[in-house]
Amino acid sequence: METLLLKGGILIDGSGRRRADVLVRDGRIAAIGPDIVEAPGARLIDCSGKWVSEGFTDIHVHFREPGQGYKETIRTGSLAAAHGGYTTVCAMPNLNPVPDSPETLALEQEIIDRDACIRVLPYAAITLGRKGSELVDFAALKGRCAAFSDDGSGVQSEAMMRSAMQAAAREDVIIAAHCEDNTLLHGGYIHDGRYCAAHGHKGICSESEWGQIRRDLALAEETGCRYHVCHISCAESVELIRTAKARGVRVSCETGPHYLTLCEDDLQEDGRFKMNPPLRRAEDREALIEGLRDGTIDAIATDHAPHSAEEKSRGLAGSAMGIVGLETAFPVLYTGLVLTGKLSLERIVEALTTGPRRAFRLDGGLQPGARADLTVIDPEASWTVDPADFLSLGKATPFAGAAVRSRILLTLKDGIPVYLYK
Repeated sequence: METLLLKGGILIDGSGRRRADVLVRDGRIAAIGPDIVEAPGARLIDCSGKWVSEGFTDIHVHFREPGQGYKETIRTGSLAAAHGGYTTVCAMPNLNPVPDSPETLALEQEIIDRDACIRVLPYAAITLGRKGSELVDFAALKGRCAAFSDDGSGVQSEAMMRSAMQAAAREDVIIAAHCEDNTLLHGGYIHDGRYCAAHGHKGICSESEWGQIRRDLALAEETGCRYHVCHISCAESVELIRTAKARGVRVSCETGPHYLTLCEDDLQEDGRFKMNPPLRRAEDREALIEGLRDGTIDAIATDHAPHSAEEKSRGLAGSAMGIVGLETAFPVLYTGLVLTGKLSLERIVEALTTGPRRAFRLDGGLQPGARADLTVIDPEASWTVDPADFLSLGKATPFAGAAVRSRILLTLKDGIPVYLYK
């Protein structure tokens, strides 16, 4: 395995920035220091003027395989992740077959082992077939998955969610919840706000999200379960989780780059603006930013959800829910939040690295002995988002045509380059 010396970069993590070299040997970080003497045989990588971070972690992606490989595959999804600076992702279970048993999970794992260029950790479902009526065998699946989720749909029954949390608490595993009360949807597909009313669309109210979060937080407090809330999008959700954390509830949460940088005022009559949950009010966006600033929100996750061009070509009303995000996340966050002074660079990096790792108890870090999962970033690069350049099969993004700053130059997984900008 090649020895590498990343020379002259600015190391960045949640605690700050420092100029340091990084020596990579045998797939691990061998040394970090201000002036490492070139190791014999090491390949020098000039990182002068560049940032060096631990590889990003995304705890919420959809790679569609097995079952819907025309939307994305493990191979294309992991390449897209590497393009975006990610070295670890957790893949959601809305697949065919659903990974709800050791046998079905093994089918997905076989593809991951064969095709992934980064670390891909699968989720297992909470209920058989993600149908909400019968629990999976948590003990049998423990250790084979990152967490348990029925993502794509909320667990509608309070009794079923209580049973799931009790089982998860016994096994000390995570319930990661897509919070959505189906009785409040009424056929809606964008936020029930100004744009919805002005353009004659059907709306989704915020309570469909925060109402189920409120229910689940009470259950998590009752059971002692480790509970993670997926893709929060509204102010009420932030406040509920903030208050629950203060009470000692074992809860973590994530939001997405699009919820932090866009709102309903940015909507267009185009399927690339349709995702679930939807873009909400400007006030919700500001509450999410504050929740990230004060630590209520643990992680930024893309909810990378690719679909075919045809499935995203039917406007807001008819298009499939979901956008891609792995390849634009850091530049979008840096441009929209850091350069505008809304959040610090260190906080953004922490929410892409340490935060998700801590929430899901994943190993890693930017210290000697850790796996050499590293991302090198050019902070000065300026470019325009063009989905034609994506490695993902999915091209639908609300950021198409956006001018952004910063670019991922190099992604190392276990010391091996898995993406290199040319």
